[in-house]
Amino acid sequence: MGSRFNQRDQKRKVNKIYNIAITIVSILIVIVAVSIFLSDDGTDSKKATTEPKQVAETEKGKVVDKPSGKEEETDSEKEDAVGDSEATEEDAEKEDSKATEEDVEEKAEDDSEEKAEDDADPEKAGDAELVEVEGSGDGNVASTYTSESWKPVGTEQSGEHTTSFEKGSVDWNEMSKAIASGAGIDEGNMKLWWLQNGGSPTTAIGTVSEGDNPKTFRVYIEWVDGSGWKPVKVEELKTNDKR
Repeated sequence: MGSRFNQRDQKRKVNKIYNIAITIVSILIVIVAVSIFLSDDGTDSKKATTEPKQVAETEKGKVVDKPSGKEEETDSEKEDAVGDSEATEEDAEKEDSKATEEDVEEKAEDDSEEKAEDDADPEKAGDAELVEVEGSGDGNVASTYTSESWKPVGTEQSGEHTTSFEKGSVDWNEMSKAIASGAGIDEGNMKLWWLQNGGSPTTAIGTVSEGDNPKTFRVYIEWVDGSGWKPVKVEELKTNDKR
């Protein structure tokens, strides 16, 4: 009987040990399971947290890169636009400067031509500077005047000059031009009634009128070597004595 009791007591101890071992193992299993679960949850959470951040950073990088590229492109376009604008302004300034220079040159040429014409045209040079002088005593002379502004009309002739009263000759045409200048008449509308020697080889006298105007002038001219005929005196006649 004592042996049976001992067996039961021993069996009870073994069962108790088994139960404790099972309990310990169960606790360890629960701890390990909880640890694994918490570890997996933390990893997933960290991964979930990291991925959006990476995505956000990636998207942010894209957003930043895109405007940066656009800004660079815009700056380049601005530089091109500024360059084109400056080039256009420079071209416009050059054109304006060129046009201004051309206008100045043209005006200078026109002024020079007008001055040359005035210098060569005694009619224009002397109209405002005519001076009335004492007449010769001819009863047909209404008034007599002269002008220091009268100049030779120029000549195509060279060498020793010989006065020619041949109508249509170079000398005749140049005398007509000088007479028209002295009388202040357009040569194309002038009627030359008479042309004669003035008393020497270098002088001549012409009687002229303008178109249908009855006013008649007697013009005295003289030859200037190398420069041509020049008016020296004009008489306004009362009547045309050469009609």
